[in-house]
Amino acid sequence: MKAAAVTASYKRWAPVYDSVFGKVFHEGRKRATSHATARGGDVLEVGVGTGLALPLYGPGVTITGIDFSTEMLARAETRVREHRLTNVSLRQMDAQVLDFPDASFDTVSAMHVLSVVPDPEKALSEIARVCRPGAHVLITNHFAAQKKGPLKFAERLIQPFQHQLGWQADFPIARVLGDARLRLVERRPLPPLGAMTWLVLERV
Repeated sequence: MKAAAVTASYKRWAPVYDSVFGKVFHEGRKRATSHATARGGDVLEVGVGTGLALPLYGPGVTITGIDFSTEMLARAETRVREHRLTNVSLRQMDAQVLDFPDASFDTVSAMHVLSVVPDPEKALSEIARVCRPGAHVLITNHFAAQKKGPLKFAERLIQPFQHQLGWQADFPIARVLGDARLRLVERRPLPPLGAMTWLVLERV
């Protein structure tokens, strides 16, 4: 994905993102926030978007949410005020160049963002860098279907419009499993219809 295309698409998505994707991605948000809350400590949410996940975290974690889109962040800031989330701070930032010291976080959540950034390997490398030893990286995303079927057919239909949509429909899972500092500990399909995948990686 090209940076200009992502910026333009999320400027368009910001006003309607919650109504379009709120329910579709809810299972992944619920699982990620529950996992992070159970672990406690410092949480980084990469691609916080409009902040839909923020009220789902428990009070025992400190959350830093980042997003490249200022339009999305403005809506997240409104949600933080409305829910009086005193354990949340928000910053405008590129996931590919994280402005945090090494080993800053106990959990990093990246929900539906790695197929959006122009260089997902660079973003994952940055995520690994800011993880403390033993930290968990929580990923929910759609990855390219491995077999022929309805999902593979839908990916082929969507692919010509990926720059307008702002995400890559045929994104291969191998692109998030190649960093030697991150060990895969869990992989499961998520509803609806297994179109999304839940991954837990551990910082070694």
